[in-house]
Amino acid sequence: MAETSAAPGRRQDGAPGRPVLTAAPPGWAPGRPVPTVLEVLRGLDSGPRGLTEAQAAQRLALLGENTVPARREASWPRLFVRSLRDPFTAVLGCLGLVSAAVLAWSTAAVILLLVVVSCALRASGEHRADRSAAALRELVATTATVVRRGDGDDGDGAGAGTPAARETPVAELVPGDIIRLGPGDVVPADVRLLRSSGLTVHQAALTGESAPVAKTADDLPPEPGGGVLEQPQLCFLGSSVASGGATAVVTATGPHVRFAAAHDRAGARPAASAFDRSVHGISWILIRFMLLTPPLVLAANAALRGRGLETLPFAVAVAVGLSPEMLPVLVTLCLARGASGLARAHGVIVKRLPALHDVGAVDVLCLDKTGTLTQDRPVLDRALGPDGRDDPEVLHWAAVNAWWTLQLADLPEPDALDEAILDAADEDALTAYEGTAALAFAPVHRLATAVIRTPGRLGRHTLVVKGDVQAVLERCALDDEERAELSGLAVRHAGRGARVLAVATAERPARSRGYTPADVRGLTFRGLVTLRDALAPTAADALRVLTDRGVTVKVLTGDHPGTAVRACLDLGIPVEPDAVLTADRVDALTDGELAAAAGRTTVFARCTPEHKARITRALRRAGHTVGFLGDGVNDLPALRAADVGIAPRDAADVARESADVVLARKDLTAVAHAVAAGRHAGDNIATYLRVTLSSNLGNVLAMLSAGLLLPFLPMLPAQVLIQNLCFDAAQLAFAHDRPHPAVLRRPAVLDPRHLLRFITGFGALNAVADLATFAVLALTLHGPGTGDDEAVFHSGWFTENLLTQALVMVLLRVGRRTAGAGRPGPVVWAAGALAAIGLALPPSPLGPPLGLTALPSEYYLLLTAVLALYAAALLAARARYARGPDPTPARLPA
Repeated sequence: MAETSAAPGRRQDGAPGRPVLTAAPPGWAPGRPVPTVLEVLRGLDSGPRGLTEAQAAQRLALLGENTVPARREASWPRLFVRSLRDPFTAVLGCLGLVSAAVLAWSTAAVILLLVVVSCALRASGEHRADRSAAALRELVATTATVVRRGDGDDGDGAGAGTPAARETPVAELVPGDIIRLGPGDVVPADVRLLRSSGLTVHQAALTGESAPVAKTADDLPPEPGGGVLEQPQLCFLGSSVASGGATAVVTATGPHVRFAAAHDRAGARPAASAFDRSVHGISWILIRFMLLTPPLVLAANAALRGRGLETLPFAVAVAVGLSPEMLPVLVTLCLARGASGLARAHGVIVKRLPALHDVGAVDVLCLDKTGTLTQDRPVLDRALGPDGRDDPEVLHWAAVNAWWTLQLADLPEPDALDEAILDAADEDALTAYEGTAALAFAPVHRLATAVIRTPGRLGRHTLVVKGDVQAVLERCALDDEERAELSGLAVRHAGRGARVLAVATAERPARSRGYTPADVRGLTFRGLVTLRDALAPTAADALRVLTDRGVTVKVLTGDHPGTAVRACLDLGIPVEPDAVLTADRVDALTDGELAAAAGRTTVFARCTPEHKARITRALRRAGHTVGFLGDGVNDLPALRAADVGIAPRDAADVARESADVVLARKDLTAVAHAVAAGRHAGDNIATYLRVTLSSNLGNVLAMLSAGLLLPFLPMLPAQVLIQNLCFDAAQLAFAHDRPHPAVLRRPAVLDPRHLLRFITGFGALNAVADLATFAVLALTLHGPGTGDDEAVFHSGWFTENLLTQALVMVLLRVGRRTAGAGRPGPVVWAAGALAAIGLALPPSPLGPPLGLTALPSEYYLLLTAVLALYAAALLAARARYARGPDPTPARLPA
């Protein structure tokens, strides 16, 4: 790969470039000469004086506005309809249709209400997120400085009005417009430079390159093997001016810019995220149970009791009793509460509610180095003498060069490397010299020279030279062996991730005529200055938090591997020698080999966008739930390949549009907060599923047994519905529960296999408790058989069911503190309310209409004994289950 040259007066380290996007600008393809300024202007039917207003208006009408196609925001009704496709909602809808078919109108009405509430909650949450994301787009630059002429014309356009610079909305730019760029400006379209002065641009949004890239209007030939974005004459939408200024002609706008082309090539999001896979797995478990239950009930009653279709409403009620009716509501409520809390407290916007669960399930986080682990600026590392030892004199001479180059070379602002050197040096010592001339850094000779006069040394000038190591060594008075030794010293430090500059001086007789690059020779080598990327201030703490939470961080960067490894080691991320892969080694691996290697690799260097996406897909194939944090067009494929894409608010527009989660800033601390919120929400959802499905399964098994033992239905359909509504309404408290901190230590995964194992084990235990209650009722009633006995049986089982469900809510919560630790939470209060309903409803005036009646006092004494034994069995089973395989807080009780 060719090296990225530095801008005149700017980059001085000859830092290596990186692979970039390969789409070609209009009129250019790799291997062909870049069109000259005149050829570009002729091809665009424009000139140095710009277009007329009439020409611009005509082109705008023909080509459309200069806006990159964005994701269309769905309306609230569209989001509501989309929510109906949720598998849980579809299951409930089918049950509602079956209930209506057997004329169980009350059951059908309740199920329909739950479906509507769930879809409305989800649509409202995602609609709010869409509005918040749309508001972020208003924060980007909206105008550009354009040179246009009035509409006066003499027939061929040559006499058109006087050109004038004006601020024009970016959306109104057209090909052929002449624009002016200055420090801090966002490049508003793809352009070809006409004139430039010390221009460098940040292209991180397009390429991931952390350092500013040199740009010049000179008709330099393309570098061999260089990509489009490495061509110095071209600037692209998505980049911004770091320093200098330029005049340029717009070559492409709207959907024709490189920015949009990269967006189009990025591909579609994978069909199923971690949440989608979990939901589908659990849905099929429920569907199988519910499809099996009604035929079993009908067949058993027909064979043993001679009952026919009159038991169909009861069979449907049993199937409904097995289903977690409140699940869509509770899932949406948990995710919406977590998303709104993130937005209020940390400025994190969750654009797709299920993405919050995916963030909580993430066990691998892929990210770029620049702006996340490191800041976009260097800091001084060491100043080394020729012997490789620390030498403060080398820093002094480097600072003299930086100071007087800045003062005399008429640069708009200091180079980032110069700033780092000046920050570390004693500026008071620099004013002891008198600067007389300076040669700014240029790509041709790759070094900067300051000429100074030292007080007390009349008639002598000192040339202080700083720049690329090889360029400086070539001009030093050294033999080949010394030059090779010093070059090797520089290579060793560069291999450790440092940027290396060489410093040299030379004494010359004072003269009045100017200095040229030819005078920079016969130098005395002074030493090396090494610089490293400044670490992000919060990165180290955030990485420790993520590591404690079971999230493995992998760095996917376009930078040199040594630079990435150095940043990781400085932040405490262990990187073994075999845990680094470069793009060429990735290309040599098959998909299967890459999936195996990706798990043990920490740093992937020299990555193109395609490499990042392929690595992300490989990690997912290896069974990981992958989050990707990116902010540039080059990150689009990986953002879409990940289970959850994360982007900061100031990311490239298309990257932010494609992300599932938008951060207030590119900060790992915000990611850690999102992971915590996702795990809280995921744990509450998993707890609800465990509690309700195990309890419901136990009740269904008990109903099937009772149906075979009793001459009457063990519970009326209306009683089943009321019981389920009370239980599910109480469990809405799980959405407000605060899990134990232990829940944060592992990814929150809704694993269907572990869930099935849990609910069958604890469901059977619940069924045993119900059967024990049957024995208590038989003992209390001295044998069933009369109408009164039927009402008492219904009432006794109704009360026992609600009491056992209240116990399950409290005792099967995952990772919570033991009872009595602190004040009762919402789940405890809800369980208490559920128990109160179970005790109060049968003897109340509402009991008889539901077929319930008051119970004898001795029943409560015997029921207390049953509940005490059931609670002890639950605690014992929970402890034994927690010691089983895969005891993760997200899956098993603790």
